[in-house]
Amino acid sequence: MKPALFIDGHWVDGDGAPMPVHDPSLGQIMAQVPAASAHQVNLAVQAARRALPGWRSLSGARRAEYLQGFARHLQQRREGLIALQMRNNGKPRHEAELDLDDAIATFDYYAGLAAQLDARQDQPVPLQAAGFSAHCRFEALGVVGMIVPWNFPLVTSAWKLAPALAAGCTLVLKPSEVTPLIEQVYGEIADALGLPAGVLNLVAGAGETGAALSQHPGLDKLSFTGSTATGQRVMASSAAFCRPLTLELGGKSPILVFADADLDQAVHWIIGGFCWNAGQMCSATSRLLVHESIADALLQRLRSALLALRVGNPLEQEVDMGPLSCQAQWRTVCTYLEQARNEGLECLVGGHALPGPGWFVAPTVYTDVPTSSRLWQEEIFGPVLCMRRFSDEAQALALANDSAFGLVATVISADLQRAERVAAALDVGHVWINSLQAVFVETSWGGTKGSGIGRELGPWGLAAYQSIKHLTRCLG
Repeated sequence: MKPALFIDGHWVDGDGAPMPVHDPSLGQIMAQVPAASAHQVNLAVQAARRALPGWRSLSGARRAEYLQGFARHLQQRREGLIALQMRNNGKPRHEAELDLDDAIATFDYYAGLAAQLDARQDQPVPLQAAGFSAHCRFEALGVVGMIVPWNFPLVTSAWKLAPALAAGCTLVLKPSEVTPLIEQVYGEIADALGLPAGVLNLVAGAGETGAALSQHPGLDKLSFTGSTATGQRVMASSAAFCRPLTLELGGKSPILVFADADLDQAVHWIIGGFCWNAGQMCSATSRLLVHESIADALLQRLRSALLALRVGNPLEQEVDMGPLSCQAQWRTVCTYLEQARNEGLECLVGGHALPGPGWFVAPTVYTDVPTSSRLWQEEIFGPVLCMRRFSDEAQALALANDSAFGLVATVISADLQRAERVAAALDVGHVWINSLQAVFVETSWGGTKGSGIGRELGPWGLAAYQSIKHLTRCLG
């Protein structure tokens, strides 16, 4: 296997210990990737610093050409990237295809925004005071460190890389140690496009590598996606430098089903909300709130649908849900299942791991879960759903907003006025109404409370990598 680090335009071997990369459907090692040392992280940051003046001085139109190249090359490598996600992440084919499409769309979108930057520069700012003129410039923040998770590696990286490159920043990206192979494609594409050396650097590694990057004094910004606990440590590291950061963290999101909902359609959206990617989503709508008048009928349909759900190895058969992506997360989910048994929670379906090989868990639903339960309050990051009943809209909102997190929510109701009213009252960053979790690059992504700081995607994602400079001149 070729070296996994891409530093200053060159592929190099990591100086650290080899990291085993697994096929989660089999529970077997598929590759070994040496981790980057703290010294190599430093070399990557230095390379990004050297590349910064030249990259940010390019026109937006020229940077747009590179971004279009990334989108084109991703499409050209389609089948290989889909297969790698299926093997290393355990994603069913339809999920792997959608992830790739999202990554391509992200680079295309930010290529369009980059192409508009030249016309936006030095626009005059109307002033109320006479005798002065002012204009505005959008400038790259500088060298950016990026730390991404293992659940959506191709997509999450694209969400950060594309707007940062469009803005004129240079980058050091650390993929997860669980899925370090898929992001290598970005280094390969940079190579193929002739991206200037040092503009994009990849440093594979585990927590030690991430700490070396997040604590590096040479960064001008840090963007992190991952657990809330790790995000708190990253935030503390940035505070030492008064450094801007974007944090996309955990969630414990509600899905609210009102009495007028179409039950079969609701079941489809509920399952998508907590079984997509085997529930390994910060946006998983893992708290189900159902109006008491339809709860029993809905649960009956939900149980039947989950028993029919096809769970297995996506490389061997057509499946609806694959395995958990790593053994550590499988153990975490199993610990929550044991906690549910200890708490005496009522299990509608599932509640157990599936026989091996591989790291599979049965889709699981617990009913009438007390709000004091750890399973109701904590992010599980697996295919586990906790349900409660509500009697009216006010109670539904109170239960939905009673959380340390505030990432997303889903509202299901035939009454669109009520759905919009409820959506507006939910303390989250994104709400779906009568929909699966469709994420579009044109909209924003991010949450409130413990779910993070800042926004990705849309024009807000580009703005996160820009600083604003105003130039004011006295005309007298």
